[in-house]
Amino acid sequence: MKIVCLDLEGVLVPEIWIDLAERTGIDALRATTRDIPDYDELMQQRLRILDEHDLGMVALEAVINDVRPFPGAVEFLDWIRERYQLVILSDTFYEFARPLMRQLGWPTLFCHQLETSPEGRIMSYRLRMRDHKRAAVAAFQGLNFRVVASGDSYNDTGMLGQADTGVLFAPPQNVVDDFPQFPVARDYSALKNAIERAFQD
Repeated sequence: MKIVCLDLEGVLVPEIWIDLAERTGIDALRATTRDIPDYDELMQQRLRILDEHDLGMVALEAVINDVRPFPGAVEFLDWIRERYQLVILSDTFYEFARPLMRQLGWPTLFCHQLETSPEGRIMSYRLRMRDHKRAAVAAFQGLNFRVVASGDSYNDTGMLGQADTGVLFAPPQNVVDDFPQFPVARDYSALKNAIERAFQD
């Protein structure tokens, strides 16, 4: 039994927060888990900036509705689903992800939830559980799945380390330097090859 677990942003779609930073001109929103490994610290920073600039779900939805998957992402997911099971493990939020999941053919997604006011102000966020990517991979292994996992950021390294095979996908150099134990794939063709090799062993 074989399953592929993928991160979402940076692997299949662009980073939503970076797009928001570009649209609003607020450079501080460019920070992602590639820059700040502590997810709680990153989200508290984001919520503080949104409050300071009076930005809520309306502004975020306008960005998300315009986000498109990376070229080749849909075909890559189809390739996986023809051969293996597939789950997306992400630190995004269900409120953000729906338009993206529609474009990707509705893959199974495990992520988090936002808490918003009736006016659309983002009040807080609710993690499904801490370290949920690694825990999900461990649970799949407990169900007798062999797991290949791939992601691009610090917050993916737990699941990569837990997986039978972990592969960094198009990561920044700082992540490569800090986690040299993981092989790197720079495009979907290379990631396909890594997945096939892992499941052949």
